[in-house]
Amino acid sequence: MASKSKVTRIIQKELLEKKLAERVALLTGRGKDSSAIDKDGVVRMLKAKIRKNKARLTAIAAMTQKIEEKTKSKAAKLAAPRMEKIKEKTAEEAEEEPAESKRQQKKKQKKEQKESKAAEQ
Repeated sequence: MASKSKVTRIIQKELLEKKLAERVALLTGRGKDSSAIDKDGVVRMLKAKIRKNKARLTAIAAMTQKIEEKTKSKAAKLAAPRMEKIKEKTAEEAEEEPAESKRQQKKKQKKEQKESKAAEQ
Protein backbone atom coordinates (compact mmCIF):
# COMPACT_ATOMS: atom_id res chain seq x y z
CA MET A 1 0.00 0.00 0.00
CA ALA A 2 2.90 2.37 -0.54
CA SER A 3 1.40 3.86 -3.68
CA LYS A 4 1.58 7.59 -4.33
CA SER A 5 -1.13 7.42 -6.97
CA LYS A 6 -4.42 9.03 -6.00
CA VAL A 7 -6.48 6.62 -8.10
CA THR A 8 -4.81 3.59 -6.54
CA ARG A 9 -5.40 4.94 -3.03
CA ILE A 10 -9.07 5.57 -3.76
CA ILE A 11 -9.48 2.01 -5.04
CA GLN A 12 -7.69 0.64 -1.96
CA LYS A 13 -9.91 2.72 0.32
CA GLU A 14 -13.07 1.39 -1.35
CA LEU A 15 -11.77 -2.17 -1.07
CA LEU A 16 -10.97 -1.74 2.63
CA GLU A 17 -14.38 -0.21 3.33
CA LYS A 18 -16.00 -3.14 1.54
CA LYS A 19 -14.01 -5.64 3.63
CA LEU A 20 -14.94 -3.74 6.79
CA ALA A 21 -18.63 -3.83 5.91
CA GLU A 22 -18.42 -7.57 5.22
CA ARG A 23 -16.65 -8.20 8.54
CA VAL A 24 -19.19 -6.14 10.47
CA ALA A 25 -22.04 -8.00 8.73
CA LEU A 26 -20.41 -11.33 9.61
CA LEU A 27 -20.01 -10.37 13.27
CA THR A 28 -23.56 -9.03 13.54
CA GLY A 29 -24.75 -12.26 11.95
CA ARG A 30 -23.01 -14.14 14.74
CA GLY A 31 -24.93 -12.07 17.26
CA LYS A 32 -22.18 -9.72 18.46
CA ASP A 33 -23.13 -6.30 19.78
CA SER A 34 -21.53 -3.03 18.61
CA SER A 35 -19.01 -2.82 21.47
CA ALA A 36 -17.77 -6.34 20.74
CA ILE A 37 -17.54 -5.51 17.04
CA ASP A 38 -15.46 -2.39 17.79
CA LYS A 39 -13.07 -4.51 19.88
CA ASP A 40 -12.62 -7.13 17.14
CA GLY A 41 -8.99 -7.20 15.95
CA VAL A 42 -9.76 -7.46 12.26
CA VAL A 43 -12.25 -4.58 12.41
CA ARG A 44 -9.73 -2.39 14.25
CA MET A 45 -7.02 -3.27 11.72
CA LEU A 46 -9.29 -2.40 8.78
CA LYS A 47 -10.32 0.89 10.38
CA ALA A 48 -6.66 1.76 10.96
CA LYS A 49 -5.79 1.05 7.34
CA ILE A 50 -8.70 3.21 6.21
CA ARG A 51 -7.46 6.06 8.44
CA LYS A 52 -3.94 5.76 7.02
CA ASN A 53 -5.34 5.72 3.52
CA LYS A 54 -7.39 8.88 4.16
CA ALA A 55 -4.32 10.61 5.57
CA ARG A 56 -2.31 9.64 2.51
CA LEU A 57 -5.05 10.92 0.20
CA THR A 58 -4.99 14.31 1.95
CA ALA A 59 -1.20 14.40 1.63
CA ILE A 60 -1.46 13.61 -2.08
CA ALA A 61 -4.02 16.40 -2.48
CA ALA A 62 -1.71 18.83 -0.70
CA MET A 63 1.20 17.81 -2.93
CA THR A 64 -0.79 18.31 -6.11
CA GLN A 65 -1.95 21.72 -4.90
CA LYS A 66 1.64 22.71 -4.11
CA ILE A 67 2.79 21.57 -7.54
CA GLU A 68 0.04 23.62 -9.20
CA GLU A 69 1.05 26.69 -7.21
CA LYS A 70 4.69 26.24 -8.22
CA THR A 71 3.79 25.91 -11.90
CA LYS A 72 1.65 29.07 -11.68
CA SER A 73 4.44 31.04 -10.02
CA LYS A 74 6.96 29.75 -12.54
CA ALA A 75 4.70 30.78 -15.41
CA ALA A 76 4.32 34.22 -13.84
CA LYS A 77 8.09 34.58 -13.54
CA LEU A 78 8.60 33.59 -17.15
CA ALA A 79 5.91 36.05 -18.24
CA ALA A 80 7.65 38.93 -16.45
CA PRO A 81 9.20 41.53 -18.75
CA ARG A 82 12.71 40.58 -19.74
CA MET A 83 14.07 44.14 -19.62
CA GLU A 84 13.58 44.43 -15.87
CA LYS A 85 15.57 41.26 -15.32
CA ILE A 86 18.44 42.56 -17.44
CA LYS A 87 18.48 45.90 -15.58
CA GLU A 88 18.56 44.09 -12.23
CA LYS A 89 21.48 41.94 -13.33
CA THR A 90 23.55 44.89 -14.51
CA ALA A 91 22.91 46.76 -11.26
CA GLU A 92 23.96 43.76 -9.22
CA GLU A 93 27.09 43.23 -11.31
CA ALA A 94 28.10 46.84 -10.82
CA GLU A 95 27.77 46.53 -7.05
CA GLU A 96 29.67 43.28 -6.82
CA GLU A 97 33.40 43.64 -7.21
CA PRO A 98 35.44 40.51 -6.89
CA ALA A 99 36.59 40.66 -3.28
CA GLU A 100 39.43 38.57 -1.96
CA SER A 101 38.50 35.79 0.36
CA LYS A 102 39.88 35.71 3.89
CA ARG A 103 42.23 32.94 2.90
CA GLN A 104 43.66 35.00 0.05
CA GLN A 105 44.02 38.00 2.36
CA LYS A 106 45.95 35.93 4.90
CA LYS A 107 48.24 34.60 2.18
CA LYS A 108 48.92 38.12 1.02
CA GLN A 109 49.72 39.25 4.58
CA LYS A 110 52.13 36.37 5.13
CA LYS A 111 53.84 37.06 1.85
CA GLU A 112 54.25 40.74 2.77
CA GLN A 113 55.64 39.78 6.20
CA LYS A 114 58.20 37.45 4.61
CA GLU A 115 59.23 40.14 2.15
CA SER A 116 59.61 42.71 4.94
CA LYS A 117 61.75 40.29 7.00
CA ALA A 118 63.87 39.51 3.96
CA ALA A 119 64.32 43.25 3.29
CA GLU A 120 65.46 43.82 6.89
CA GLN A 121 68.15 41.18 6.71
